[in-house]
Amino acid sequence: MSLLSFFGLISVSLMLVFYAFEERGHWFIFGFALSCGLGSLYGFLQGAWPFGIIEAIWTVVALKKWFKAYKSL
Repeated sequence: MSLLSFFGLISVSLMLVFYAFEERGHWFIFGFALSCGLGSLYGFLQGAWPFGIIEAIWTVVALKKWFKAYKSL
C-alpha cells in the first residue's frame, strides 16, 4: 500500500467515525469537517478531481453545521 493510499484510508475512516458520533457533540462535527477536508486533499492528490470537489463541498456543509451547533451552546 502506498503512502497516498494509506492517507486516503485514514481520511475516509476518520470521516466514518466522526460521522457516527456527530450527535455526541459539536467537536465530532468539527472532526468530520476536518476529515472531509483531508478526503478532498486525497482526491486531488490522487488525481480524482471530482472526488476532491465533492469532498470540498462536504467540508463546507459540515463546517456550517458545526458553526450552527457551536453558536447554539
